Amino acid sequence: MDDRYRIDDTRMIISPGLVVFRELVEANIEQMVAIAGDPSRLRPHCKTHKMLEVTRMQLALGVTKHKCATLAEAEMLAKAGVKDIFLAYNVVGPNIERVVRFVEKYPDVTFSLTADHSKPIEELSQAMVQAERSVDVLLDLDTGLHRTGTLPGARARELYRKIAESPGLNPGGLHVYDGHNKQSVVEERRRAVDACWQAAIEFRDALVSEGLKVPRIVAGGTGSFPLYAEKQEATLELSPGTTVFYDVGYRDLFPDLDFTPAALILTRVISRPSKTLLTCDLGSKACASDPPMGTRVEFPDLLDAKQILQNEEHLVLETDRADEFEPGDELLAIPRHICPTSALHRQAYVISRGKLVTHWDVVARDRWLTI
Repeated sequence: MDDRYRIDDTRMIISPGLVVFRELVEANIEQMVAIAGDPSRLRPHCKTHKMLEVTRMQLALGVTKHKCATLAEAEMLAKAGVKDIFLAYNVVGPNIERVVRFVEKYPDVTFSLTADHSKPIEELSQAMVQAERSVDVLLDLDTGLHRTGTLPGARARELYRKIAESPGLNPGGLHVYDGHNKQSVVEERRRAVDACWQAAIEFRDALVSEGLKVPRIVAGGTGSFPLYAEKQEATLELSPGTTVFYDVGYRDLFPDLDFTPAALILTRVISRPSKTLLTCDLGSKACASDPPMGTRVEFPDLLDAKQILQNEEHLVLETDRADEFEPGDELLAIPRHICPTSALHRQAYVISRGKLVTHWDVVARDRWLTI
């Protein structure tokens, strides 16, 4: 095993257990800041870690602006001491009232969120007026992912004007997430990023020419933020997410990025059904199952293992080295998709220089905390 993943004593780690290597997390955050050029340019997404301690590590390095996808994550960030929180998610239904409760509970937090339709804008405005509060709203632009947002154009300008004219709402800028830009060849990805950026800038300039304020453009994700970081734009905020823990998926997809998987799963062999089969306690309740079967984790110490069956509590491996293992033997697995994997664990075991030093709660794995 790579010495960076050394654990001197695993007896207190219940498997399958999420194991976080603190020095690797620190190095990943430092690399994220180095790419940005200045921590003030960053607005990292907390969806990957969902932890107070990781948030505070970022704050300690001067990363004061943060991004989230749920109000539970927003509350976790506020509890960690973040004073500028962006909920990059369109709120509807009961979440509109929850936004009101959030700004009432955390009046010292600059809070913003996204919208891409007139109905929620109107409902949010009414709720804010009634509560005698205000909130920043960023227009979510569709950059080609076709998941949320609206394409730059006449309808988008109308929506942004509506935000600016709605009482209780402040025009907060633009959200430019390009999660579809996953080109492994960096020059191909740069061209795709440049196209998204050009469309956003032209749209921003059109809004400004109407006298509208566009105070920020929140752009990019893990794979594209280094390319947005090359842009010299004062209002640009870079929003990587997975960089803090990283995973096999991004490592394989973006060979140009210099981050290290820092959150692994410790699993134990529970059965050896045949000469070529091992069964581990690493089921789908412990690692993300959205990657295709057979690719959900990687075993650095057993690279030839084929993942042939996974159920809720079992993972069956086929390997010519099966006879080297007995029940109770341990393996470390690197998840292919760490963000939903971390949400499957209530706590993480924190390793520093080979020692189990503490536990970190995955605070925002739930949909709500107190609000």
